[in-house]
Amino acid sequence: MKNIPKDPFMLVSYINTQMRDYYGTLDELCLAMGLEKKEICDRLSEAGFEYDAKVGRFL
Repeated sequence: MKNIPKDPFMLVSYINTQMRDYYGTLDELCLAMGLEKKEICDRLSEAGFEYDAKVGRFL
């Protein structure tokens, strides 16, 4: 993946902040940043986080 945090707790904070401040959805963020949505979801799922599309963030 691109230059994003490796630690899942730092990653969830980074991704949620990016979605809150710059992108409306995880799909938009991944497209703009050249990231694979499945990789992000898998990494964060391993740490206990799941994406909630209704609120637009990982919980």
